[in-house]
Amino acid sequence: MHTKQSQAYVFVLDRHGTPLQPCPPARARRLLAKGRAVVHRHTPFTIRLKDRTIAQSQVDGVEIGIDPGSRHTGIAVFTSRPGERRGRYALRLDHRGAQITKKMGQRSGYRQRRRTANLRHRAPRFSNRTRPRGWLPPSLRHRVETTVAWVDRLARWAPVTAVHVERVAFDTHALSADKPLEGAEYQQGTLHGYEVREHLLAKFGRTCAYCGTTGVPLNIDHVRPRSRGGSDRVSNLVLACVPCNQAKADRPVEEFATDPKTLAEITARAKAPLRDAAAVNTTRWALWRALDERLPTHTASGGRTKWNRTRNRLPKSHTLDALVIGKADTVTRVVGTVLVAGCAGRGSYARTRTDKYGFPRLRLPRTKRHFGFATGDLVRAVVPTGKRQGTHTGRVLVRARDGFDITTAQGRQPGINHRHVRLLQRADGYAYTTRKEKGVSSPV
Repeated sequence: MHTKQSQAYVFVLDRHGTPLQPCPPARARRLLAKGRAVVHRHTPFTIRLKDRTIAQSQVDGVEIGIDPGSRHTGIAVFTSRPGERRGRYALRLDHRGAQITKKMGQRSGYRQRRRTANLRHRAPRFSNRTRPRGWLPPSLRHRVETTVAWVDRLARWAPVTAVHVERVAFDTHALSADKPLEGAEYQQGTLHGYEVREHLLAKFGRTCAYCGTTGVPLNIDHVRPRSRGGSDRVSNLVLACVPCNQAKADRPVEEFATDPKTLAEITARAKAPLRDAAAVNTTRWALWRALDERLPTHTASGGRTKWNRTRNRLPKSHTLDALVIGKADTVTRVVGTVLVAGCAGRGSYARTRTDKYGFPRLRLPRTKRHFGFATGDLVRAVVPTGKRQGTHTGRVLVRARDGFDITTAQGRQPGINHRHVRLLQRADGYAYTTRKEKGVSSPV
């Protein structure tokens, strides 16, 4: 059966706020036009019926698929029937773990400086602190908490009956070994070859490292050939298309890539650390335990996800992987528009900004709300005339003296008067954009 692309469904609540079965956008428009429903939430779009309760409705339920990642997590809402799975909503969650790591490093630097500089002594306190069982660093705990928070949100807007999560497992010891481990050196099965290839495909974005070609068969190539002392470490491996692999032969990359910029890029990407693989490994059990406390949670391997995706002839993406996790026979509907929720935070408690030495250099206003708006609110501005004429929808940055900035999908629009701005949704810590799902047929 051919997979078709459809529009994202609309979440529906009854008159008491209990989730009902999601409906197509056309039906939601009819309900709003007839006055039978009101808009409950702008993003994700949710309506609330005024004349119906759950006792008067048929609710079949939906399921959630989660493809966890270090930087992005794919979430899919779908309905499941025997032998068939239909996508109803697609969401990509963009984490901010790298930003949290940077901020924690800055804080640590400020505290270390205070202990060594000629200032009032602050005794170190890390020696008398114990970490509880299951402790995770803030950058990793953030990935678990945001994913679980979105499952809780979707469960408030849709009748979720089960969760399917991919049990991601990268063996970083096998990935970083000089040679394939055997016997007593490697006791966890035969995943080495599979893990190396999957890691390289994700690392290089399924493109040739030498010419940037995509959509062609790719081989694993040694940056420094084994005949010249190169190893099988993942830092010595790249992806190469067949022509580039044959043209390079057994020459070192310095002889094949004559452009200094290309050579530096290949070397840097090949030696990139296994930070993302380690982050996913560390958080997978914490994520499963947190989800299993809320809803029936089923796990599946990454190999099965890839097999389901290949069998249904779907391209590689986090949201499509989330759709085919577990026992998925045939996928007949794929959501054409993906909601991208970027973790933007809720602002800072600090009302000062510091210089590179940690001393305050300016002070921020104590009041965060101006003219009824706060930074991060989702707004729509209709500017009738002037340089910013047009309709602008996005997150707002407020100022006490007017002149708001609105960040849209096309970029930032500065200097918009607050009289043209209308509130769509209060800030909830996320920046929302949309993108098209790739590689599927036209919408139906």
